[in-house]
Amino acid sequence: MSTLAKIVGAIVVCLVLLLAVLRITGFNPIGDTPGPGNYPGLWLSGNVVTTPFTDWSFVSQYKTDKVQTRTRYMIPHSVTTSFILHDGQLYITSMFQAGVPFPQGKSWVANVMRDPHVRLKFGDNLYDCTLSHVTDPDERAAVLRPRAKQNPQLLASNASNGPVLHLFHVLPE
Repeated sequence: MSTLAKIVGAIVVCLVLLLAVLRITGFNPIGDTPGPGNYPGLWLSGNVVTTPFTDWSFVSQYKTDKVQTRTRYMIPHSVTTSFILHDGQLYITSMFQAGVPFPQGKSWVANVMRDPHVRLKFGDNLYDCTLSHVTDPDERAAVLRPRAKQNPQLLASNASNGPVLHLFHVLPE
């Protein structure tokens, strides 16, 4: 029994050290476009911005963002997502085909539905925010209309057998 306890103790110590190293170095998601070819990460690394602001128009210089959510087991989960700017407000999107294993479509969306506090990364800067799930049809249509010219699936999403789109309004904490 003593040998087993030593082995289990060594494994626990190694896992704690691994998590400490990952926490210090970060473990950003790999890839700059949402979808296939991307790999999720853990903690996002960068400079935390604490200055209050309300206009997100500065993010127009970026193609994508990175979102860090909180999992049930207390280890962060980060992914690359796409966003929409509408009247200076920031919206994060998640689109997937109906019938995927998760009811919310993607694990990061399930995390946000459970705990809306996230950390966003644009460039080297990190922003602590809250995501609000947009369910109002008028607000959804207004935000998605400019993008629908490029991707008509957006306005047709959430049909019974079509793609499903989650839209989140980003609110500073």
